[in-house]
Amino acid sequence: MYCAFYGFRESPFTITPNPRFLFMSAQHREAFAHLVYAVESRAGFIELTGEVGTGKTTLLRTFLNRLDSEGHRTALIFNPCLSSLELLTSINREFGLPYQNGSRMELLQSLNAFLLEQKASGRSVVLVMDEAQNLSPEVLEQIRLISNLETETDKLIQIVLSGQPELLSLLAREELRQLNQRITVRYHLLPMGFDSTRRYIDHRMELAGRYRAAEFSKSALKRIFRFSGGVPRLVNIACDRALLIGFTEEERVISGSMAARAISELLGRAPNGKSTGFLARILGLLPHRRP
Repeated sequence: MYCAFYGFRESPFTITPNPRFLFMSAQHREAFAHLVYAVESRAGFIELTGEVGTGKTTLLRTFLNRLDSEGHRTALIFNPCLSSLELLTSINREFGLPYQNGSRMELLQSLNAFLLEQKASGRSVVLVMDEAQNLSPEVLEQIRLISNLETETDKLIQIVLSGQPELLSLLAREELRQLNQRITVRYHLLPMGFDSTRRYIDHRMELAGRYRAAEFSKSALKRIFRFSGGVPRLVNIACDRALLIGFTEEERVISGSMAARAISELLGRAPNGKSTGFLARILGLLPHRRP
């Protein structure tokens, strides 16, 4: 709605995980380096955790896109509500293997043959399980069994388990101790600080249109940072609403009062300052720590 007014080619603050908009904060760069190291060293299991909205999925999509197709075969499984058989079916389908009407043993044999073929061709195979905190212990055990597909010297598949902090508690369960002990690379993605948040906002607006198509005042930035805690998804939600308010008032500079109004609207604040409950669920996205 406001794109033409500000001169944006597209909305700068959508919440879909678009790798083109990835902003490499210090934390994201470090997380990316851990992923690269883990795959290059054939670590086997990799764990990536972080609060809701910190950019894990966008980071993972960027990471997979940057792996050269000549040297890697990759798969991303995003639906965690699977049985162990459905998981194997999904993995084989993603790798272009036979997957219909196969038993668990047949699917594993097909996958093992594929992994050995890729190993002989000098390729690494990377499987990413996103939203892994929702996986059942049965499915996680099946994932551990997949990791048993190996030669005497190398793991045949690198598996990334990515999820919210609840994944840490899940993996700490006694029945999953064998899997937990096999995770050799771990990284927890933290929210951004104030300076990174400011640069993140400028970065997205520049990619969406032109530099300083709109401008957030320092007081607006402070309010948005306090609301979001530096969580990218919440930054996007607040900035999008603030730009809409700027558009309705025909202002290209977003003031602190505009940002405050945007945040109040998002939280469903009534004129008396009390919450109406409208969009209050956004608060569930906030990190546990205070910035």
